[in-house]
Amino acid sequence: MYPKWPEITSLLLPGQNAIHRHDITARVFRQKLKSLISFITKSHVFGPTRCWMYSVEWQKRRLPHAHILVWFIDKIRPEEIDSIISAEIPDPSTDQLLFDIVTTNMIHGPCGTLNSSSPCMADGKCTKNFPKDFTNDTVTNVDGYPIYRRRNPENGGQSVLKISSNTDIDIDNRWVVPYSPC
Repeated sequence: MYPKWPEITSLLLPGQNAIHRHDITARVFRQKLKSLISFITKSHVFGPTRCWMYSVEWQKRRLPHAHILVWFIDKIRPEEIDSIISAEIPDPSTDQLLFDIVTTNMIHGPCGTLNSSSPCMADGKCTKNFPKDFTNDTVTNVDGYPIYRRRNPENGGQSVLKISSNTDIDIDNRWVVPYSPC
């Protein structure tokens, strides 16, 4: 969930932010979730839907997010996945707002050798398996889960300089949590 959606910020009183108004964030999130589910299941963006389910969780930042599972009648193709899900930093010259949202809200960590005390670390490894490997194309893994396209900067991918613990860190697509730019 993006706490700066206009549907939220327009209803906040001066000095408030999204975490102060769970009633507003819950209502806006539910509307957007219903819209996304409808888009996927009724628009048949990936083809006819067999069934779907989701679970809503509230993050430590007190904002909701959903885990959505959709079964399609036909097998989904990698290019269809790329049309609705991305695991790459957007080009700021093409879409500055999306770039800002992704680099602010959809970057994991840093963890691993960059921050061994990160909460996601267990036994010296990231429990979320970050950083991911670079890959030029989205493919479906043998277990059916997609391995999202994550191009390296030399191959068309983006990177951004972030400051963590007073250290400049070059963040690339290996650290992006998958999102839907739609």
